[in-house]
Amino acid sequence: MSRRDRWLLPGIAGGRALVTGGSRGIGRAVVRMLASMGASVGIAYHAAESAAKEALDEANEASPGEPASGVGRPATFWTHQGDVSREADVESLFDRVRAELGGLDFFVGNAGVWNEIEMPLERLASKEWRAMIEANLTSIYLTTRQAISCMERGGRVVLLSSTAGQRGEAGHSHYAASKGAIISFCKSLATELGPRGITVNVVAPGWVDTGMSASVLRAPGAERVAAEIPLGRVASAEDVAGPTCFLLSDLARHVTGEVLNVNGGSVLCG
Repeated sequence: MSRRDRWLLPGIAGGRALVTGGSRGIGRAVVRMLASMGASVGIAYHAAESAAKEALDEANEASPGEPASGVGRPATFWTHQGDVSREADVESLFDRVRAELGGLDFFVGNAGVWNEIEMPLERLASKEWRAMIEANLTSIYLTTRQAISCMERGGRVVLLSSTAGQRGEAGHSHYAASKGAIISFCKSLATELGPRGITVNVVAPGWVDTGMSASVLRAPGAERVAAEIPLGRVASAEDVAGPTCFLLSDLARHVTGEVLNVNGGSVLCG
């Protein structure tokens, strides 16, 4: 995305954002969009240092480069490596948030994992269960708890779930359970944090063409995936980033506790 390809949503310019899992896929697309609208963004990543550097370069390229009217300072971008399922790493990340940004207006909890190997419950070892829950759910608990402590003037929280968290996914019960729990977590926090001016919403994608799903979407017979989607195609990372940024914007200032489905019509949940 170049500086000529900017997205515009009210309330984003001059905001301070943190995106976990920001080096690749959906998170990286969210970083680019927020940068293009004049936000400062911290990019949290687990291990892919080269991808994080690329995400940082893209954010700088997408940024308008000058302060928006009434903002007063240009946007800044930075990366931070760590495991957001580990409390010490999360504390280090938010020490950096406070040092770089002085607080937060937007938090996008996107970090997570999925494994294409099917694991029926009889073969699902407790070690694998715990690893999935820690990566997808404990990480959301730890980072969201810290994020809201940085939102002294209110803010927006968007958490990434999945269609699997709504309808389940045979052979991936641990993944579906972790993503379903995020939805319940969101709805609980929406009521709890509303009086503080903090909205909490979920984006629930279906299939998305990212590195996480490449092994399935590039395999022989993968065309059946798109054929089962009413809109006839698999989502791009940008297709998910757009609705995510909408929920961060002033256009969604009275929306909280909601699940925004981005699945091309493949799962119709009201």
